Amino acid sequence: MTIEEMRQRKRELGYSYEQIAELSGLPLGTVQKVLGGVTKSPRYDTLKALESVFGDKKEMMIREARAAYMEEQDYEKSQQGRYTLDDYYALPEEYRAELIDGVFYDMAAPTSIHQAFVGQVYRKLADYIDKKKGTCVPMSSPLDVQLDCDHKTMLQPDVMVVCDRSKFRKGVVYGAPDLVAEVLSNSTRRKDMMLKLAKYEAAGVREYWLVDPDKRKVIVYDFQSDLNVRLYDFTQKVPVGIFRGKCAIDFQKIYESVSFLYDEE
Repeated sequence: MTIEEMRQRKRELGYSYEQIAELSGLPLGTVQKVLGGVTKSPRYDTLKALESVFGDKKEMMIREARAAYMEEQDYEKSQQGRYTLDDYYALPEEYRAELIDGVFYDMAAPTSIHQAFVGQVYRKLADYIDKKKGTCVPMSSPLDVQLDCDHKTMLQPDVMVVCDRSKFRKGVVYGAPDLVAEVLSNSTRRKDMMLKLAKYEAAGVREYWLVDPDKRKVIVYDFQSDLNVRLYDFTQKVPVGIFRGKCAIDFQKIYESVSFLYDEE
């Protein structure tokens, strides 16, 4: 965006220099000099800050979504957000986010370790289902899950198993998967362990796994059982509850197969 285009947007929006300074985080004097033509060659970061104020609707929505993510402190205390699936589908293709109760949550690019665990867990589940000629469907992200069957929530679990094939509708999973596995990372740990845990349980997910590659542990929530929380380390095989334990995943083998990636990050 050129300086002249920014001036035009300033006139269209009716912004004062003070408002632009507040929205961009730039000093008032800097804003006045750049838009007033005094500064002939503004710094790149100054121009980007100004563009963030004068950008299009999608850019504004992305910036607000990221701000909402940073400001969210506790799910129980959070207010219902104002975004809907219409806003979700309007996001640029290159921007990944989850919509939970009307609030956008930014999804950082996954690490190689994260993706390796996702792929291995998916493959183990898929191999078992294929071997047994089962009708359940294993899937991995990115795939939209309209968890609450409403217009305020859309998730992308790392790995899932859906046993009711009628839940696949128009490219999304409509309702709760039977099993969900999330691989923890620094950017998603709190959301996966608190916010999504509560959402999955309330929606009717039967089993929820939290795979922690750093601590080499797996937390399993069996929402169908009174004794619903179990902790495993990677030396233990983790039984899949929805398959009555007949399928068990050996995380030690998974770790050994991907351990070389730990030296890369």
